[in-house]
Formats: sequence, C-alpha cells, structure tokens
Amino acid sequence: MDIDVAQWAVLLMGAAGAGWIDAVIGGGGLVLIPLLLAVVPGLAPATALATNKLAAVSGTASAAVTLVRRVRPPAGELVRYALIALVCAGLGASVAANLNSDIMRPLIIVLLVVVGVFVTFKPSFGTTESPGIRGGWRTWAGIVAVASISFYDGIFGPGTGMFLIMAFTFIFSQNFLKSAAMAKVVNTATNLGALVTFILGGHVWWTLGIALAAANILGAQVGARTVLSGGTKLIRYALLTLVVVMSCYLSWQQWG
Repeated sequence: MDIDVAQWAVLLMGAAGAGWIDAVIGGGGLVLIPLLLAVVPGLAPATALATNKLAAVSGTASAAVTLVRRVRPPAGELVRYALIALVCAGLGASVAANLNSDIMRPLIIVLLVVVGVFVTFKPSFGTTESPGIRGGWRTWAGIVAVASISFYDGIFGPGTGMFLIMAFTFIFSQNFLKSAAMAKVVNTATNLGALVTFILGGHVWWTLGIALAAANILGAQVGARTVLSGGTKLIRYALLTLVVVMSCYLSWQQWG
C-alpha cells in the first residue's frame, strides 16, 4: 500500500501530536488511530491498532525516561508493576477480538464521568507535595489496580494513562506528577504487551510504524517537558479536559 507525500506529512504531524497528548495525560490513540483509518483508506483496523501501538510504545517509553529521571518514583515498584502490566495487557489483547466494544463503552463513559466529578469537587486531590505512603494494603491495591487497568488496556484501551494516574494518586496519597511518571512506565509496558500480541499476529505495518514512532517520540519529549514545567495543576486541567473529550467521543461512537 503506497502513501504519498501529503499523507506522510499528515500522519507524521498527527503522530507528533498524539505523542504530546500521551505524555501529558494519555489518549493519543484517540488522535492517531482515526487519522490512520481516514488518511489510508482500506487500512485494516487491526493494522491501524498495531501500527499505533508501535508508535505509542516508543513515545511513551521516551516520556517515561524523562519523567522518571526528574521525579524519581520508587524503582522497585516500577519494575514490579511493569512486569505485571506486560503480562496482563498481552492477555487482554489476546481476548479483545471476542469482546463486544458496545458493552465496554457505556461502562467507561460512566467511569469517566465519576472521575471528572471527583476531581472537580476535590481540588486538593493530587496537588499536595506529599512524598506518598507505601506498604500494607496499598501494596496489594497497587498490584490489583495495575493488573486490572493493564488488562483493560489490552482489551479496549482509551483512558488507560488517566486511570493509572488516578489509581496511583488515590492509593499512595501522592501528587499527580509522581503518579504520571509511574503511569508512563506502566503504560509503556501495557503498550509493549499488546504490541507483542499484534506482532505475533502479523498486523504491524513496520515501515509506517517506525516513521510514526520517530514522530511520536519527538512529540512525547515536548509533552514530558510540558508536564514538568506545568506541574500538578497542568495535569489536573489536562485530566478534566480528557474526561470531557473522551466522554463525548465514546458517546458519539456508541449512540451517534
């Protein structure tokens, strides 16, 4: 399948924009996947999803490195959560074809509304400078949250980064910035787990995917620096914006 210069330009700019969005709060797939299907008519949905994952895992990994270097969340936790996420996302991707997305969308829309209302009416949530609380029930709660959200990312996906940030902030009583750094590491692993499944299925368009990955990394690096300069307040506003955008997008898909 051939792509002309104009199509390349649109896709590369879209991949860079998606990388910025993913680094700030997550949800870049809402930009790049529809763009792939629109710009390259006839592209199989599985190929679009797989090629997007190749770009996303590259950009998210680069953003994770930048954020972790500055924020320095617990290294042991990150390794444990990344391994859990890798396995659970792969399992989710392996059963995705058997799940009706019309069932998933209403549930996710409800969760998004709950998240939006909670963050709106609790402005102090995620904005404190507390180093966080570890141990006890929080350890197991973190494992369950990562496993569940990673499995969801493999099955359906939208909002994974946001749900991880909310879960880490709530469980460990830490600020959004530290949770965002942890979420990027876990999200890298979930993308990788799903990508491996797509690769084994032969769905990745490698030439396009590698080019989009390079653009995605560029956007993700800009996004990571945006997060570091904007801090918790930026993440809070970005989270609320994503809730509105995703709720409208999923509602349109479900009932439009």
